[in-house]
This record gives sequence, structure tokens and C-alpha cells, in this order.
Amino acid sequence: MAIEIILHVFNQDPIIGEIEELPQPEDQLIKVVNPRYRDGRDLHFLDHGVTTVLWPVNQLTFIEIMPSDDEEQIIGFVRE
Repeated sequence: MAIEIILHVFNQDPIIGEIEELPQPEDQLIKVVNPRYRDGRDLHFLDHGVTTVLWPVNQLTFIEIMPSDDEEQIIGFVRE
């Protein structure tokens, strides 16, 4: 199951992509599938047709993990 993330790279716009598993503390690279800008545009620095990129973790400020569709369906208790 792919995990949708937002990568925040130094001095660049945020990048959306999917990963298979969360990076571990000892990882130096993160494998991102289908990288794109938030508005869906292709990344200008990648060749046309590239679908997978290995990103050095030391270039990232932080990673946001987007909620999956299953998590969005959870309904909490509501008091009226």
C-alpha cells in the first residue's frame, strides 16, 4: 500500500509523491514514486516520463504524511 507524502526540500516548492514504507532513521535515501508539485505539474528538473526518484534525506527539511482514505472515514464521538 502506497503512502502519500509531501516532501519539503530546501529552497523549493513542496513535492507530492508516494512511498512504500516510511524512512528509517539510518536511511540516506527515500524512494519517491510519481513525484509532482502540489498543483499536479511535472517537476521541471526531471526528464519526461520519470516515475521514480531516489531523494537524499539530507536535502529535506521535513516530510508530511497525508492521511489515507481509510483514516478519513473514521468518525469520532460527537456530542450535540
